[in-house]
Amino acid sequence: MKLYGIPNCGTVKKARAALEARNIDYEFHDFKKHGVSEAMISGWLKQVGWQKLLKKTGPTWGKLPDEVKTAIKDDVSALALMLEQPNVIRRPVLEHEGRVLTTGFNETDYENLNLNL
Repeated sequence: MKLYGIPNCGTVKKARAALEARNIDYEFHDFKKHGVSEAMISGWLKQVGWQKLLKKTGPTWGKLPDEVKTAIKDDVSALALMLEQPNVIRRPVLEHEGRVLTTGFNETDYENLNLNL
């Protein structure tokens, strides 16, 4: 199990607490310390698509010029932005054996984790 995000992010903190409360072992990948790669984001985009992976709330998205926002129309344009501005990636990304289980945090999703798939 691998959890990707930023340690001071509120949703990441909730996700970590939910995993720990369920005694689920996980490795944490800190975007700020370990970065993000094109291969990593491309893999996620293939699984969940740019609409689910792009975080359009928060200060990073809000500060982007309108022309940048409107230019995001597909996986390719979203990938370029996510590589340049990793804070626009919806956090956390929870992955198990290379498969994205969920993006963002929803308590119900974490309650229903089926790790024996």
